Amino acid sequence: MISVIAKLSIQEGKAEQTIEMFKEMLKKVATEEGTLLYSLNRKPSDPNTIVVIERYKDKPALAAHSSTAHFKEFSAKLGAVLAAKPDIAILDELEAVEK
Repeated sequence: MISVIAKLSIQEGKAEQTIEMFKEMLKKVATEEGTLLYSLNRKPSDPNTIVVIERYKDKPALAAHSSTAHFKEFSAKLGAVLAAKPDIAILDELEAVEK
């Protein structure tokens, strides 16, 4: 499995708009076959920091997600609200426990 952690710094006053953008995209991500988890999170001590935790079946599933029309459209809009370049880590998941 592949895990992705994306830390996003959002411009002051744009966090709620960004969250709404993500909520719309999440509806579309839910239809992707190889996307297993797409979790939107906010750092309590910094409401302008959004962290997205993602899990994919494999590298082709991540590639498929990244090439969807809805992801490309979302990415274009996201650039207008970011305060800095996203910090994105793509990881090989070694082991996980789910309950």
